[in-house]
Amino acid sequence: MSDNFRDYLTPDELAYVTSKDDIKAWLLVAQDWGIIIGLFMIAALFPNPLVYLAVVVLLGGRHMAFGVLVHETGHKTLFSSAQFNDFVGTWLSGYWVFSDKDAYMKGHLVHHRTAGTSDDPDLKNYQDYPVPRERLWRKIKRDVTGQIGWRRVRSIARALANLDKLPAQTRQTMIRSVGVNLALLGILTVFGQPWLYLLWITAFMTSHMLVARIRQISEHAAVPDLYDLDARKNTRTIYISPLESLLVAPHDLNYHLEHHLLASVPIYRLRTLHNLLKERGFYDGVQFTRGYYNLLKQVTAA
Repeated sequence: MSDNFRDYLTPDELAYVTSKDDIKAWLLVAQDWGIIIGLFMIAALFPNPLVYLAVVVLLGGRHMAFGVLVHETGHKTLFSSAQFNDFVGTWLSGYWVFSDKDAYMKGHLVHHRTAGTSDDPDLKNYQDYPVPRERLWRKIKRDVTGQIGWRRVRSIARALANLDKLPAQTRQTMIRSVGVNLALLGILTVFGQPWLYLLWITAFMTSHMLVARIRQISEHAAVPDLYDLDARKNTRTIYISPLESLLVAPHDLNYHLEHHLLASVPIYRLRTLHNLLKERGFYDGVQFTRGYYNLLKQVTAA
């Protein structure tokens, strides 16, 4: 059997999985913002520590969703329009979590070119796995207690303190990121709920950091062979529940193997690509982990 996934698809199927659908793309954006607005409303209407905790956890998933939008628009695969990709990847997602789409893509494209080699710039995030359970627990503890998030906030503060020394693109991103966050605080203040912004910041510093770590682990950690050029060996797709999708891997982010096979496939087509290749036998012998609990057991050692 061929090792080239294209041999398992018809020309029409390949054209379909790489086609863009602006309606699907806008629905993803609307979904993220709808959930965020809904969470703020729930926290305001039902003031309770358990509600606040749930909102912080769920907002972390939306921060990750914004990261997905930045990633997709950076690949220019979310919308058919370059202008829409740029607008959504900055004003409707990236700036809200202090993410510079263009800077991110410079490193990310190198990751795509070098995955499966020792030149992969992202290796530091997963090359040590599997790790002892105690070590992973310490990492998770630093995430949920805000220690890693505090480092991120401090780095943002340092950048703002040295704004005049930053490259023009980075300076613009920082200014606009501060601007949209101040706008969010202003809107919440108009509605008499400025304290809700604390939930946004808390999620950014805690649940978002944990979700980001789990994402990194799930994509490339403790794979069959991190230094094999075959994406089936150096990258992972994981089967997850709807709840896990909401909390950790929004917008079919879990289909990462398919993304590495063909980065021009929009994220809303990755599931279709996966199913086609699985039905045709391209994944024969590949083990797909079910759920993040099983994944974390898989990437740790007693």
